[in-house]
Amino acid sequence: MIVVVGATGNVGRPLVAELAAAGEQVVALSRSVTAEELPDGVRPVRADLADFAGLRSALAGARALFLMLAPELNAPGAPAAELLEVVAAAGVRRVVLLSSLITATRPAERWHGRMGEFEAAVRGSGLPWTVLRPGPFASNTFAWAESVRARRTVFAPFGGVAMPVLDPADVAAVAAAALRSGEGDGDAADEHVGRVYALTGPEAVTPRRQAELLGELLGEKVEFVEQSREQAYAHLVRFMPPQVADGTLEVLGAPLPEESAVRPDVERVLGRPARTFADWAAGALSAFR
Repeated sequence: MIVVVGATGNVGRPLVAELAAAGEQVVALSRSVTAEELPDGVRPVRADLADFAGLRSALAGARALFLMLAPELNAPGAPAAELLEVVAAAGVRRVVLLSSLITATRPAERWHGRMGEFEAAVRGSGLPWTVLRPGPFASNTFAWAESVRARRTVFAPFGGVAMPVLDPADVAAVAAAALRSGEGDGDAADEHVGRVYALTGPEAVTPRRQAELLGELLGEKVEFVEQSREQAYAHLVRFMPPQVADGTLEVLGAPLPEESAVRPDVERVLGRPARTFADWAAGALSAFR
């Protein structure tokens, strides 16, 4: 049995689907998950992720855990090591943690929450582990969906800054490979254990070009209107803390070389190239029509 935390999110949803399609028993763990939104056979479990002791029953019988920092874990709370103690005591034999590339590129920054603490706790747990560090997701452009539908216009800052945006389904596929590793695979059993994968898309693409690609797929021009940093900040602080908004804009506007570089780990793990932004957008086009 595999437990997936954040089962209804951009990574968790395709991960649950992929594991279920592979014949795995899956427990989908979230605050508000329901059976209706899950593939047949997947068991939904509602839980407060900040209540570590309360997770014991959900983890009972699990051989592997996909752990991501849902909001209640990313906020200040009990030490991350306490959660890993609960995980180990439940008999879980493998943990795959969804972290972020900025944990490596900006380790001194505190605005991205407790990712560094959870990485350290996973590494120190004594359990076989894999850490995934994705860059920015292509699905972040869902924030443009309303204005594209209504006015065929994208409002965003830093129109000329290119980043190798990533399809969340590729993150899910790498996570599935790591979670399922070690089940009768002989010498390949531990190929993902102790590995940190930096995950990106196959090419760097600017927001302006992303808008153009959406227009090509829709068959209509999508105009790009560049926001100032101040305008973008005023928008972001409506749904995230000010320090997180500042940090996000710093990465998007002035990415470090390591943040704008294309990484090979998706292709190394999956044996195929990472999906492009256009690939992702074609599958998500209904949100922008």
